[in-house]
Amino acid sequence: MSEQPEPQQAEKRRSRRAKITKPLRVRPSEPRDDHFEDLPVSVNASKEGIYFHTRRANYYKGMRVFVTFPFTSQHDPMNIEYVAEVVRVETLPNNRFGVALRLLMTVGFSSNKAPGSTTRA
Repeated sequence: MSEQPEPQQAEKRRSRRAKITKPLRVRPSEPRDDHFEDLPVSVNASKEGIYFHTRRANYYKGMRVFVTFPFTSQHDPMNIEYVAEVVRVETLPNNRFGVALRLLMTVGFSSNKAPGSTTRA
C-alpha cells in the first residue's frame, strides 16, 4: 500500500504575515468573560491579524477582545486599540498557548472600517 499525501488545508489568510515581535495588550470585551489584562509579545502580524504566545488559558475560539498593538504604555497617545476575535487557540509546550486574533475594527476613531481597508475618493 502506498502512502496517500495528506490533504493540505486551504489558506485562510488574506494578507501576508510578518515576523514582528512587539508588545501588545489584550483584554476581554464581553462582560460575561472574567476581566484580565494580558501583556504578551507578538510572534507575527499582518494588517488583519496578530498571533502571540501566552500562559493564560482564558482564551477560546470566538472570544471578542480589545487589543492594543503595538502597546508601549497605557498613556501613550500613539496606541491603537482594536476589537478582535480569537480565531485559533493552540496548546504549546510548557503550559503555553498560541492565540490567533482577527482584527475587526479600530476603537476610538470616526471610521468603523476594518484594519487595512482604504477609502476611495
